[in-house]
Amino acid sequence: MDAIESLRRQVTFNGPLEAGIRAVALLGAAYPKAFDLQRLTALDYLLVRTKDLDGGPDSLHPPTPLRSPDAEVRRRIVHHGLVLMMSRDLVEQEAQEAGLMYMAGENAAAFLDALQSPYLLKLKDRASWLIGHFSGYTDAEFNAIIRRYFEDWIIEFQEFERSIGAS
Repeated sequence: MDAIESLRRQVTFNGPLEAGIRAVALLGAAYPKAFDLQRLTALDYLLVRTKDLDGGPDSLHPPTPLRSPDAEVRRRIVHHGLVLMMSRDLVEQEAQEAGLMYMAGENAAAFLDALQSPYLLKLKDRASWLIGHFSGYTDAEFNAIIRRYFEDWIIEFQEFERSIGAS
C-alpha cells in the first residue's frame, strides 16, 4: 500500500464525519442519556475495539500492534464530529451543571435507521452493546476502567518501542 492510500485510510477512519457518525450511533443507543466530550471520546475509541472488553463482541476494526490513542487528537476529532452532527440536528448540546453534555438530536433516529451498509449495521450493534455494557457504571467506575486501559496501552507502546529497537 502506498503512502497516499495509507493516509486516505487513516483520514477516513479519523475524520470528523466518521467520528460524528460514531457519536450519533452512541448517543442514539444511549438516548435520552447525555455524555460529555471526555466520555464520548473514550466510547468512540472503544466502539471499534469492543473485543478488548470483557465479553465484548468482535471488534469492528482489526487489532493493531500499537493501539494507543492520542487523547488530545481523538478528542479534537470527536468534537469536530459533534459540531458537524449538530449542524444537521443529529446531536444536541446542552449546558448542564456537570458541563457541556451531548445527546441524540431530533433527526438522529431517522438517520440511524437509514444506515444499512453491513459495516454501519455492525457499528450500530456495537454502539448498543457498548452503551448497555457500561449502563450500570458510575462516572468514577467508568473512568477507572478507562485508566486501566490507558495503562495497558502505555505498556503496549513501550513494548512496541522495544521491539523496534527504540531506547
